[in-house]
Amino acid sequence: MATLCYFFSYRSQVWLYSEKKMDDKQKLILVVEDESDTADMFAEMLNLVGFRVVTSHASTSAFELLESEKPDAVLLDVMMPEISGLEVLREIRKNSTLKDIPVIVVTAKSLPSDIKDGFEAGATEYLSKPVSYLDLKKALEDSFQAAQNKSDNE
Repeated sequence: MATLCYFFSYRSQVWLYSEKKMDDKQKLILVVEDESDTADMFAEMLNLVGFRVVTSHASTSAFELLESEKPDAVLLDVMMPEISGLEVLREIRKNSTLKDIPVIVVTAKSLPSDIKDGFEAGATEYLSKPVSYLDLKKALEDSFQAAQNKSDNE
């Protein structure tokens, strides 16, 4: 079986990655980001790790995708045009079928009060933009591990 390798460049840093073969058993990540270029960049980073990705550029469509796709994790921007990402997060945490999904907040808001607000709303992880590939990968791995540990303890 051949493995496709290619270079990924972002902010003057270049990495070599091998593409993993996608299948239905791989985790699905919902990226909620109103900036299409940023959403595409996150999707590409996640695809490189081997995740399946679906994107939403609006909070309202994110709710529909949460219900229809049942993602394994959500990557969520805070500053969205219609409904704040933190409001989306609060709604996720209120919903009995969605409340345990890991949500990684990714935002330009990086003041201590912003981070506190994110965790109080229910964020599993909080990342400040710009986000590196390795930071995003680690945040997802940590989120999945925490969810597994929580599941094992119940």
